[in-house]
Amino acid sequence: MTLAVPSRFNILAVVQKGRLQYEAVLLAASLRAADPDFAGRLYLAEPQPGPLWADDPRIDDPAVRALLNNLGATILPFENTTFGASYPNGNKIEALRALPDEPFLFLDTDTLVTGGLSQVSFDFARPSASVRCEGSWPDPDIYGPPLGRIWAALYDRFGLDIEPTLDRTQPEDHWRRHLYFNAGWFFHQSPRRFGALFHDIARTIRDDPPAELLGQPLYPWLDQIALPLVIHALGGGRPGPELSGLDGAVTCHWRLMPLLFARESDLAVETALRVSAPNPVKKVLKAHEPFRRFLYQGKGAEARALFDRADLPRREQAIRHMLRRAGLWLR
Repeated sequence: MTLAVPSRFNILAVVQKGRLQYEAVLLAASLRAADPDFAGRLYLAEPQPGPLWADDPRIDDPAVRALLNNLGATILPFENTTFGASYPNGNKIEALRALPDEPFLFLDTDTLVTGGLSQVSFDFARPSASVRCEGSWPDPDIYGPPLGRIWAALYDRFGLDIEPTLDRTQPEDHWRRHLYFNAGWFFHQSPRRFGALFHDIARTIRDDPPAELLGQPLYPWLDQIALPLVIHALGGGRPGPELSGLDGAVTCHWRLMPLLFARESDLAVETALRVSAPNPVKKVLKAHEPFRRFLYQGKGAEARALFDRADLPRREQAIRHMLRRAGLWLR
């Protein structure tokens, strides 16, 4: 059965000073270029100064703020009550409560829209998230509980049944047997419900984790540890084929400029170069060194020439190593 395409949903990303403000420009410009008929709003959630920030986290380049407004983005201020500077990834959790309580898609700021996002067949009643990830967590110790027991302890902690989440085509000790997502995109019909549950689960894992998590790193993985529990609790699961455009022909979570040029599709690279070319955008983006060097000074082409996209190293760490060795690694 083909799912009905919703007539309207909102997009949420997080913006603050530094790298994210320039990434937000690329996101907004690519959305306007790739999906000019998008009916929802692009909300860029901006953390506000407060006791959880040593410095002001807001956009500090007035040209960026003006350009984002011209590109149709809505800057959405929100307050941090739990995470802040100690865990900036928590912004995506705390920002959800500032959204209108309408269907939403969260995108990390380092995402390009390369196709018709409004044509993706979302079922907002069944949340899901990106599975474009490596098995970064947990990292079982030889003397500690195995991977399966660690995940089972988390589900037990929140009164959830782990059994429906297991992919029994995978071996018991393989990380893909368990729900594990990249938090670069996720969606649901209610940011209020999703955000409240995400916040409570993440805060509990941080402050009162099960004993099986002793010795396991929680940072920077906390959002990705909590996310499968949230999605399962709200009746969701792994993305189906109707969402294949995400991390595919419709969006690209490129993460860092060297990785964009090294491994992403020709469509993603062409989109980045095209939407960054107009003078109003170029004048802003060239202030950020990685963008200046990779988008405008030829370093992107150098990085791309190092790799065969049909035969990339299996692990991202190997790609990073090759880029560093060539002097092409910039964050």
